[in-house]
Amino acid sequence: MTAARPDRRRFAPAAARNRDPIAAVVLPRLAPGARVLEVGSGTGEHAVHLAALRPDTRWQPSDPDPACRESIAAWTAHTGLANVAPPLDLDVRTVPWPVEWADFVLCCNLIHIAPWDCTVALAAGAGRLLGAGGELLLYGPFRRGGAHTAPSNAAFDAALRREDPDWGVRDLEAVAALAEANGLSFVEAVPMPANNFCAVFRKAEPGRAESRAGA
Repeated sequence: MTAARPDRRRFAPAAARNRDPIAAVVLPRLAPGARVLEVGSGTGEHAVHLAALRPDTRWQPSDPDPACRESIAAWTAHTGLANVAPPLDLDVRTVPWPVEWADFVLCCNLIHIAPWDCTVALAAGAGRLLGAGGELLLYGPFRRGGAHTAPSNAAFDAALRREDPDWGVRDLEAVAALAEANGLSFVEAVPMPANNFCAVFRKAEPGRAESRAGA
């Protein structure tokens, strides 16, 4: 008798809580047939949830952690989704990225648990990858106007910085300036549950002006 293979799927309670609010923001922004690159896919739960809701789109998950890639692959196999590609080993700081283009780049809960140079590399990579009108969406907590948006975020930020001084909740204005330097204009910051935001940046189209973070 063949022994049962271990289930490599990982489960993140936060993913189960926030996947539907994220889907409500992300999915309407995707054109039919859009190719989505998810940076830092983690467990893979967001990838399969969103891909199942939009079977017309193509999803490319990625993560530099081999255990996370195992989980992503296991979730994809478990759901049987044909529109989710095998996960890529993608560290945003390693150039070139192992993907040539995308219509949309999604990154959830990454930039506050990574050094600032990862945010720099993410903005640069998205700027290279996206065509005119393509969007980068960052989900997570942000400071606005140099201040936290809730006491819980201030406590979370302090805990992150105790764990690693290079981590921490980022200023939306600093992220927007970085994105702008890479051809990605700030569009909007959609308030989300638990004092998070979906911050959206768009690759400039000829002759089209975009919003600014302070608008």
